[in-house]
Amino acid sequence: MVFIHQTQIVPLSHIFVMALLAFVIAMLLTPIYTDLAFKYKWWKKPRENAVTGEKAPIFHKLHAAKHKRNIPTMAGVILIVSIAIVTITLNLNRNQTWLPLAMLLVFGGLGLIDDISNVFFDNKRGGIGVKAQLFALILLACAGAAWFYYKLGYNLIHVPAVGDFSIGWLYVPLFVLVVVSTSKSVSITDGLDGLSGGLLTTAFGAYGVIAYFQGSYGIAGFCACIVGVMLAYTWFNIFPARFFMGQTGSTALGATLGVIAMLTNSVFVLPIIGAVFVVEAGSSILQIFSKKVFKRKIFLSAPLHHHLEAIGWPETKVTMRLWIVGQITGAIGLVLGLLGNRGGR
Repeated sequence: MVFIHQTQIVPLSHIFVMALLAFVIAMLLTPIYTDLAFKYKWWKKPRENAVTGEKAPIFHKLHAAKHKRNIPTMAGVILIVSIAIVTITLNLNRNQTWLPLAMLLVFGGLGLIDDISNVFFDNKRGGIGVKAQLFALILLACAGAAWFYYKLGYNLIHVPAVGDFSIGWLYVPLFVLVVVSTSKSVSITDGLDGLSGGLLTTAFGAYGVIAYFQGSYGIAGFCACIVGVMLAYTWFNIFPARFFMGQTGSTALGATLGVIAMLTNSVFVLPIIGAVFVVEAGSSILQIFSKKVFKRKIFLSAPLHHHLEAIGWPETKVTMRLWIVGQITGAIGLVLGLLGNRGGR
């Protein structure tokens, strides 16, 4: 029999209440957002060209029916507002929650600019340019890295089953790489109904458990809030999607996932917990590289989820099978993340 110390019972129940409240608030805000989105026609405009500039006929053929529907975007606002409300009112570990909440809001603001560009301005890129967005992501990540390293003194990385190592100033570029790559990976993966919602639920759930066993109850509660709102979002986003989170949600949640990995000193298990995000982003990078260098495509359409559709898998099958993969890798990453990891700077 496993006995739980009395001091652990209260935080665990409190964390559960936070997740439940975040879910309820997101569900209550959804009708308000939906009324505004349909009234003011916040329709997501599909990109006409691939990232490399040429037409994307396979992508358009796969999603021709979806493009004919008017589907609102920017639902990430619901997620961010719900998380902020619960975190500010119930999460009393301010020293652990201000940083991830600030990153969520800042990167959410960047994503919102992209979504506004997509909805209200006529362009073929489906939002602001890739280079401009990447530059902004790097700039914001650099600011976060400087705060973590110079202000808070973070400089340790944990290697599972080996130990902690101080990497000094190299912590800064590592932080930037993790936050930017995770943010972009989640944005790339957010291309099928329900896909990113289910994967993010698993990823933040795993990191919530890691944080809890480190004694970082504030971070665990923050992750629980995200799990709660992601369940509410996925309820409406599964096929056929009622709305999309847009860059407002994917950019913010992706960057926040990277920040949580740094806060819990478990960056080495992030590629395992978020393995599907890694594969999705990797497939896009390989596709772009092959087209630029060899003038040919590796995949029928990139990222990977579009390739799977192109070879005949229904959208729902792609989503649910990638959910399963994400749950398996999330469990593996969780176990590895708990091996001797006590957090720390």
